[in-house]
Amino acid sequence: MKYSALKRSALVSVVSLLIAVTSFAQNVAINKAHSHNDYKQNIPFLQAYYAQAGSIEADVFYLNNKLYVAHERKEIEESRTLTQLYLKPLAALFRKNGGRPYADSALHLQLVVDIKEDKAHVIPALIKELEPFKDIFQGGKNTVKIVLSGDMPAPAAFDQFPAYIYFDGRPNISYTDAQLKHVAMISDDLGNYTQWNGKGVLIGPDSLKLATLINNAHSKGKPFRFWATQDSPNTWIQLQKLGADWINTDHSQQLHDFLANRYKLEFINPKPHPIYTPTYKTDGLKKPVKNIILLIGDGMGLAQIQAGLTANHGQLNLLQCRFSGFSQTRAANSDNTDSAAGATAMATGHKTNNRYISIDPAGAQLTRIPDTLATKKIKSGIISCADITDATPAAFYAHNTERTNSTAIAADLLTSNVDVLIGSNQKSFFNNPDAGLMQKLKAKGYTVDTTLTALQQQKQGKQLVLLSDAATHPVIKGRGDMLAQSLKETIRLLSTNKNGFFIMAEGAQIDHGGHANDLPFLITEMLDFDRTVGEALKFGDQNGETLVIITADHETGGLSLLDASTAEGRVLGSFSTNDHTSVNVPVFAYGPNANEFIGTYQNTEIFNKIVRLLLAPGR
Repeated sequence: MKYSALKRSALVSVVSLLIAVTSFAQNVAINKAHSHNDYKQNIPFLQAYYAQAGSIEADVFYLNNKLYVAHERKEIEESRTLTQLYLKPLAALFRKNGGRPYADSALHLQLVVDIKEDKAHVIPALIKELEPFKDIFQGGKNTVKIVLSGDMPAPAAFDQFPAYIYFDGRPNISYTDAQLKHVAMISDDLGNYTQWNGKGVLIGPDSLKLATLINNAHSKGKPFRFWATQDSPNTWIQLQKLGADWINTDHSQQLHDFLANRYKLEFINPKPHPIYTPTYKTDGLKKPVKNIILLIGDGMGLAQIQAGLTANHGQLNLLQCRFSGFSQTRAANSDNTDSAAGATAMATGHKTNNRYISIDPAGAQLTRIPDTLATKKIKSGIISCADITDATPAAFYAHNTERTNSTAIAADLLTSNVDVLIGSNQKSFFNNPDAGLMQKLKAKGYTVDTTLTALQQQKQGKQLVLLSDAATHPVIKGRGDMLAQSLKETIRLLSTNKNGFFIMAEGAQIDHGGHANDLPFLITEMLDFDRTVGEALKFGDQNGETLVIITADHETGGLSLLDASTAEGRVLGSFSTNDHTSVNVPVFAYGPNANEFIGTYQNTEIFNKIVRLLLAPGR
């Protein structure tokens, strides 16, 4: 679709607005941490402050006309006063920020002073200690709110204290409207209402009780906090679901990271894509295989599949396959494979070192599937929804000891037996050091196009489709169904070959989402890959002689799923790494001899099984 200049301008404006709104929402979200017993941190106040906590709590005792920060009186140390640990550094930062607690005006701060005992001495001493810093606590909307908790005066006495002193309310106290003006928040012990230990979800009656408490506080215009809560991601998630405004934590940085990154860790898909229902007429039958479609979801492990399944409201095309197994992905020189070694294993049947493209560990070139099949006049197509010189597709047509040698990999197409090659990275072909590369490729019989629209006009012959980088942007940035359309066009061209075909199509950017620790990026790529799987299954049924295999080269990101709703298409996850892991990846198969792919085996066996089936006598 082509946009006019006006439409493009409007689109840019909308995107800019969304970015601004998202940024503000992120800031508001990360500001909801309550640093409980903050003085017990290795660096009191500053650790929570730099984690952008919105509420920081210090327990205090009165001794010798000073307020000391400690959990028990016996822990009092001369240097640990409220003024030294909290008021002075807070004042310095407030003034440095131009009269606000944080440089970002969207962030707010309250200092909760928990009076452990003796309020009669503590409160006057506190007011005295606050006097040099009054500009921080009274005035405009950007001031720091002082909130008293613990041994507090009766509500009837609230108005006897300076207006900048607020109090931590309780849900069982009936406050007058005048008293509520002095209440900063409503808080209570979670254990007063439930035995929930922070694991799993709350039972219905407990959830209702807690939500009612929070809603009652909100009806009075007050935020709500539970204390004595478990300090774990699941607890944080459940408290947010209930509507709690402050989240108690002793791990302010971890909670900050969780809240700050939640927009990258949560995805909601309101409209699932339709699923193709296979006929299963030839599924698992012992009959000749004429064609094989190998679909590689780069970086796709079981958690990625489960995330896609949940986001698509409980259905995926790839899970229509009745035969499945596991591939062990380790490389020759590491249990954690990369795409180069992982794809080489499937393309050649040999383990190799990470970064090697169809070269064995000793440096010898390996024979790739298209070369093996060409001896029987079986044609091959290689597709990627990203850079066609990247490791996974390259392993099926190139040889190199370094996966990033993209111009050399591009030139290797001259010596390959690939009939159709589709992906991006025009630069490595058009600006290749071999100035005559494109002429040589045309002389070898390749028609060169730069769009799928142009490819649709082709009827026969070798095809090289070098898409613009924009055409292979992530789905979340508007790629569209390029991968599924590329597969359909490649099938159209190669299915006229009486000896059959082999196609490898890569869902390359599931991996990119894992590396970026970005769940919306990952899931939208996963769903796009699954739509492509649906096209392959549909053709398999129509043709009756086609085996479809779906697998991955490795898992990326160490993804785990923390919360999910199949009904809503909502997933909340977490990543343990921004790299690959060594866990086994699933293999699914549909069509004739699909049962060959059950069990657990090395990734090299995928090559062996494909070659054995396509070169079987009498096929």
